Amino acid sequence: MALYYEDFKEGMVFESPRRTVTEADIVIFTGLSGDFNPLHTDEEFAKKTIFGRRIAQGTLTFAIMTGLWDMLGIIRGTAIAFYGVDKLRFTKPVYPGDTLRVKITVIEKKEREMGGLVVLHNEVLNQRDEVVLVCDAKILVKKRHS
Repeated sequence: MALYYEDFKEGMVFESPRRTVTEADIVIFTGLSGDFNPLHTDEEFAKKTIFGRRIAQGTLTFAIMTGLWDMLGIIRGTAIAFYGVDKLRFTKPVYPGDTLRVKITVIEKKEREMGGLVVLHNEVLNQRDEVVLVCDAKILVKKRHS
């Protein structure tokens, strides 16, 4: 269920459904983004790196996080704009076959003329509950009676 600005309270916590990162995700994102770094496209090259095998692009992980927001539904239809992101860090590699979910904590609210700015602290976790991405996303959300 979509939430309006007034519905968000600092300290609220949400957890998204899970989603597995597939080979197809990486291939499609590589073509879409133009990021053909061999870490993502060349298994033999990647075997010789600190990761030991191919990894998903960090920006793919970020994109999956935003898709998990939509699957959760809390801003579907009430988000006005993605205002920005702060403190973005890719803390662990994501491999093909990893299953991700996002834990979201509301950390701040700011009233604006055309809506309200909600700051969501995001922790993207893999199937081992390891944080693979962390960031604070700012979303401009509709007010209930605006």
